[in-house]
Amino acid sequence: MSGDNGAPEFRDVVTSLDELRALMGEPSEVALRKDIGRLDDHCRAFIARAPFVLVATSDRTGRCDVSPKGDAPGFVLVVDDRHLLIPDRPGNKRFDGMRNLLENPGIGLIFLVPGSEETLRVNGRARIVRDPEWLGRLAAQGKTPQLAIVVEVEESFLHCAKCVKRSGLWEPARWPDREGLASPAQMFHDHARLAMTVEELDQRLQEGYRKNLY
Repeated sequence: MSGDNGAPEFRDVVTSLDELRALMGEPSEVALRKDIGRLDDHCRAFIARAPFVLVATSDRTGRCDVSPKGDAPGFVLVVDDRHLLIPDRPGNKRFDGMRNLLENPGIGLIFLVPGSEETLRVNGRARIVRDPEWLGRLAAQGKTPQLAIVVEVEESFLHCAKCVKRSGLWEPARWPDREGLASPAQMFHDHARLAMTVEELDQRLQEGYRKNLY
């Protein structure tokens, strides 16, 4: 159903925690107690095996961004039980997440380990740092990052596997058929309305992947 301006119209909107609890119920004792607020040995072991993390931020107005970060397992450095470091590898230089952190230090992380249906969630406050002694510890493939994000951990807990089980994320037999899906180069070309051809853009992308990962 659409409103006068043509946008979808939703009339039955939940607007309070009381409404939400009345509808969905209370969390279990396990759910309430699983947040340990620090990085214990289990969290450290999970992060050491994680080659991929999703980084969520927002600016002062609430505009959100989720940025994927990936490298060899253990690329995120656990400094101690309250701090971790995420290296900034070469990217598109939009700095969506980092711009947000300059306005709002709140940050949320989800770590994934291939084959593990549980994920690790870490929330806290972050700063952008460039201390040479720390950046040196984040070097990879002979390249030292120029910047890193240091996260002061406020919450940390294992997230149950229901969403991954429902999605079949690690089950190739359940992966969707990609036939008919446009190539990344075609998507970039259409979204950005570039003057170059799709073939030229694809060559540029592939060259960037070969030369600018680190």
